[in-house]
Amino acid sequence: MPDTGYTVAAVLVAAAVTWGLRALPFAALTPLRESGTVQYLSTRMPAGVMVILVVYCLHGLPVTEARAAAPLAALSVTVGLHLWRHNALLSILGGTATHVILASTVFAH
Repeated sequence: MPDTGYTVAAVLVAAAVTWGLRALPFAALTPLRESGTVQYLSTRMPAGVMVILVVYCLHGLPVTEARAAAPLAALSVTVGLHLWRHNALLSILGGTATHVILASTVFAH
C-alpha cells in the first residue's frame, strides 16, 4: 500500500492537470473571439461540414441497388424537414430515425 502522502499528492496533481486541461480551451478561445477569420469560419463552417458529411456518407453508394433507398430516403426526409421547419435538431433526428427504421426493417440484408 502506497504512503498516504504520496497518494494525496498524486490525486492533487491529477486534479490540477485535469483542471488545467479543461480550462485551457477557454483561455485559448478568448483572444480568438475577436478574430475576423474565426467569425467568418463560424458562419460558413456548419454548412461546409454538413456538405462534407453528406459526400462522405453517399460516396460509393450504388444508387441502382435497393440498399441505397434507405440512405437516400433519409437524406430526403432530412432536407425536407429542414426546408419545412428550419430546425436542425428536428431534421437530424427525423433523418436518422428514417434511416434506422428503413435499414433495419424494410431494406435489411
